[in-house]
Amino acid sequence: QVQLVESGGGLVQAGGSLRLSCAVPGRTFSDRAMGWFRQAPGKEREFVATIRWRGGSIAFADSVKGRFSISKDNAKNTVYLQMNSLKPEDTALYYCATGTVGGSELRGYDYWGQGTQVTVSS
Repeated sequence: QVQLVESGGGLVQAGGSLRLSCAVPGRTFSDRAMGWFRQAPGKEREFVATIRWRGGSIAFADSVKGRFSISKDNAKNTVYLQMNSLKPEDTALYYCATGTVGGSELRGYDYWGQGTQVTVSS
């Protein structure tokens, strides 16, 4: 079983920033991707960003390009999602996930965190 520990969510005003963290205690993944997804009330879970441990290739959803960035700290087994210029429509429960396939679809990930709430007020 793989444990993913998310942190960093909270309440922020529109235009503000937050940084989410996803730690994978005690594990190293050279052949996996880490992804961030989000789910707003009444909506389906959607892709936000992804990064591969090996090589560091990244991808973003169009809705967050230019505002969000993703990075990793191999020594800490931690992935970060830096969210800038936040909008009320970014309000959601943000999930971290890992999978060998990765990509922008949920089926590319087989382990998920519990989620961290991000609320952006207008």
